[in-house]
Formats: sequence, structure tokens, C-alpha cells
Amino acid sequence: MIFDQLSDSLCRVADLADFVKVAHPDFAFREAAEEACRNIGTVVEKLNTDVELCQSLRRLLADETVLSSLDPETRRVAELFMFDFEISGIHLDEEKRKKAVDLNVRILDLCNEFLIGTHIPNKIDKHVLPEHIRYNFTAEGNYLRIAGLHADCPDDLVREAAYKIFLHSNTQQLARLEELLASRNSLAQLVGYDTFAHRALQGTMAKNPETVRQFLEKLSEQLSKRTKKDFEMMTKMKMKLNPHNSMLMPWDHPYYSGVLRAERYNIDPGLYCPFFSLGACMEGLNSLFSQLLGISLYAEQTKRGEIWSEDVRKLAVVHETEGLLGYIYCDFFQRPDKPHQDCHFTVRGGRLKENGEYQLPVVVLMLSLPNSARGAPTLLSPGMMENLFHEMGHAMHSMLGRTRYQHVTGTRCATDFAEVPSILMEYFANDYRVVNQFARHYKTGQPLPKNMVSRLCESKKVCAAADMQLQVFYAVLDQIYHGKHPLNKSTTEILKETQEKVYGLPYVPNTAWQLRFSHLVGYGAKYYSYLMSRAVASMVWKQCFAQNPFDRAMGERYRREMLAHGGGKEPMLMVQGMLQKSPSVEDFVDALVSDLDHDFETFIMDS
Repeated sequence: MIFDQLSDSLCRVADLADFVKVAHPDFAFREAAEEACRNIGTVVEKLNTDVELCQSLRRLLADETVLSSLDPETRRVAELFMFDFEISGIHLDEEKRKKAVDLNVRILDLCNEFLIGTHIPNKIDKHVLPEHIRYNFTAEGNYLRIAGLHADCPDDLVREAAYKIFLHSNTQQLARLEELLASRNSLAQLVGYDTFAHRALQGTMAKNPETVRQFLEKLSEQLSKRTKKDFEMMTKMKMKLNPHNSMLMPWDHPYYSGVLRAERYNIDPGLYCPFFSLGACMEGLNSLFSQLLGISLYAEQTKRGEIWSEDVRKLAVVHETEGLLGYIYCDFFQRPDKPHQDCHFTVRGGRLKENGEYQLPVVVLMLSLPNSARGAPTLLSPGMMENLFHEMGHAMHSMLGRTRYQHVTGTRCATDFAEVPSILMEYFANDYRVVNQFARHYKTGQPLPKNMVSRLCESKKVCAAADMQLQVFYAVLDQIYHGKHPLNKSTTEILKETQEKVYGLPYVPNTAWQLRFSHLVGYGAKYYSYLMSRAVASMVWKQCFAQNPFDRAMGERYRREMLAHGGGKEPMLMVQGMLQKSPSVEDFVDALVSDLDHDFETFIMDS
């Protein structure tokens, strides 16, 4: 309990600062939060290498009588704390321990430098590019600034130029990445693991790199025919639009899959937006949660100084018999300097306090919705609506992961399990029975026609195999980078080999995509997580909710087996509890592949 109090005191500062440094509109606040993050990081590092602190925990874990009297959650939390100590090299002699601390500090710095490097634009002399495409890029004197891939630009030449220039190799960034990978490997070996991947996968659903490799290889095998078909369709489309130069290249994939989608289904977001006003979507979520879980969302007044921007809304999450469960702050709208990513932040974790009361969780959901025109409600595109459901899935996990210890509250769980509740919500967002409860035209009140929902779902399957294959390629690359060292080849040579073998579109000379792969920082050796979470969500949907998405008994089982434990139970045990069987790697792969082939609606009719 004392350890968890300590963790709570630290996390309350660290989590809040993590949020403020990203979201606060005032630069001075963001800077102060950055500083707080650094300071608290140093404190945590010191505590993780505090021998006395560790000894007290070790004595507890060594005492058989005490250990056998602990409930599973307490035991798991104690082991997780021990794991944090061991990762910091506490069990080593003083010299090696110092080395571990130094490596940890160096890795943090390299991560920050590498992250900054992934976003820095590249410049090129404007005369290198043909005159007719220069206007696509920002001019700076005699130079053009290329800050991204321009993946949606209809001009093949613009995408090619952006790809070759933005992804051009950079010696400094390359050195950072190679040092980062080598340092992570040294640290892992120093504290007793074969590779960094072995260390990172401890406690996850996959458990070890071998399982991840098997999962990715089997998935790749199953996808290969379908991906080939997708690439053939894209090539045909490219031939039609650009007969002189019809070889399919990496800069073509996102663009032509979009063109095919539009040609086949012509999904104009403008036709959907009027049915998805923010108010209607929130009503839809409220209604779904109340039917599935007996939970309602209520808007609350905020006090002065409580919120960081005028348009932030505070929701109380209330259960029909258990009362108030926690608070969600909704920071939904675009504003200058606000990052364009959708995310969920824990600001305060739940835990059972010493006085027997429960410390209520507080989270922030951040989206970047457009500000509405005067007098009109905020209208969401289908993609924004799905993102809102996704982030709300995280929020519910935070509210219902009511653990005794804040160290494992809500979404503080294994990375490959953390996305399951959020991805599962996407299945609800794509189900006509759910959508039909709330999607109403904001002017006429007419419901969204059923065929529009089916067309939307069908359009998502266009080139979905190739899209998934690309994710497999990124995940494989991440595993190799964090596997056996020394790598024997440069990260670029590994990229070239893996791209040609796993992805199938040719490597482009002098490019180094990995230097823009920002997920290597936060998801080192865990990029596969998203695919594995999606597989589990798919299985849970088909087995438990496809029949009836409002089934209260299933909702309760879902809460009891999957949400209630936060990270306080082994993830695979939670999945087994929900599915009432132990899924294999093959089951995961089948779930992902059957989603590509199957329309949910026909799935429901079949079953």
C-alpha cells in the first residue's frame, strides 16, 4: 500500500505534467510542465535505483507466508514494482548499476532528439524541382521546404518528390537511431535479458518476441494473396491515370487506395456529416453505455480556473446503482498550437484510499474537431465519429478499471491489451443498429439511411489487406531493430530487405523511412500491439456483441472480465475470461483476416 501511495504521489504530478505540456494553450505553462516532467523523471529514476527501498519489497516477496496470504492483484502489483526496480539494474553491483542509470538517461535524451528529428522538414534548392509542381511546397528564399509526404496529392510527381526528399537519409538522425537501438540493447543485456524486445514484452499478451514473430509471419502469409490483389488493382488504376509511368511505388499506395475507394463507393464525408452532430454522437454513446453497462454521462459546471480552455466540457460518469465513478474532461476542438492527434490522458488514477474511500479517476479526451459555424452544431465526419468512439473506449476503461492500486488502474496495462477496449468501440461505431439509435440529420431529424452505413463499412474493406500488410511490415521492422545485436547491417539495409520481403513495394534508393518512424520511441518492440489488440477486439465483437450490441449480460461480463482489472491481472487471463477459451496465434490471425473478407452485416445474418 505504501508503495502504491508513493506511486500515486509521483503519477499525479507526472501524468498531469504530461498532459499540460501537450495541451495547454499558454506556452509558459507548457514549458513549466516540460520542466516538471524532467524533474519527476529524475526522481523516479533515483527511486528505482534506491537499494533500501527495493530491499523492503524483496523481503516481502521472499517471505512465503506473507506471499501466500496476498490476493492475486496485490501480488501482481508487488511483482510489477519489483520489475521496475530490476529494469533499472538494482540487482547489479554498484558500478553496473551506475552504468544502467547512465544508459537510462542517455536513452531518454536520444528518444527526445530522435522524436524531434522525425518531424523536422527537409529543404531543397527549388531549381531541382520542375517549375509546375513547386507551388505545392512552402518556399523559403531559393529553397523549398518539404514537411511531409503529400500522400493525398493527385499529382504522382509531387508525391514522388515529397517521398524522396522528405525521407532522404540524414546522417545525424541515422546516428541517433543506431545509438538508441544499441543503448536499449546494452541496457536490456545489462539487466539480464537477451534483447530489448525480450525486456519490453515481459508482462504483455504476447509474452515474448518469438510469439510476436510467429503472429506477424502467419498474418503475412494469410495476407499475401489478398495484398497482391490489392496492389494489382492499384496498378490498374495507376495505368489508367498515368499510362506513361505505371509501376506501383510506395508513394502510390495511400493515394490509389483512396481513389479506388472513392470510385467504388463514392463516400463523400459531406453527405454523412449532417447526421453526425457532436450532440447526437454524445447521445449515442450515452445511450449505448447505459444499455450495456448501466452508466450515464452528465455535464457538470466547472469552477473558475479548473479548465485550460473555454470550450472544454466536464462529464461526470455515473452508474445507476454505484453512483459517481469519475470525471472525463472533453477537450474536443481545434485551437492554435494544439497537436492534431486524438488521445486519452490519465490525470489521476483510481485507487482505494487509506480511509476506505475510493479516489475517483480523472481523464482528459483530446480530439481536434473543427469549430462549428455560428448557429450550426459541430458536425463530425464518419472518421471523426469513429475516433470519438475509440477514445471513449479508453475513457470507459479508465472509469471501470476500478482497481485497489493506482499503479494498475484503468489503462495502465500491457500495451498490446490497452487498445482492445478502444478498438472494440469502433466495431460498435460501424454497426447499423448502434448508429441508427443516434444518427439524425441535424436539420430534418431524418435517420441515416441503412445503405449509407453499409456502403461506408464496405468502403473500408477496399485495399484493407494492403493497408494491414504495411502495418505488418512496420511491426516486423520494429522487432528486428530491437532483436539480436549487433545488427550487422545498417538500419537502412535492414529496411530495404524487410520492405521488399514483407511489404512488396520496391525500396527507393537514398531514402530512410525509419528515420521518420516516431513510434520507435514510445512503442519500441511493441508496434505489433495495435494489430494484436485489433485481433482480440474482433474476436470479442464477433463472439459477444455481433448478435446483439446492446446485450446487458454481455456488457456486464465485459466489465467484469476485461475492464475491471485495469493492469492488475495478466492480460491473457482477461481475454480467456471474456472469450471463455484460450485463443491461439492462429485464432488472432483468423480474426484479422476474416474481418477483411466478411461484411459484418452478412456475418450477423449468417450467425
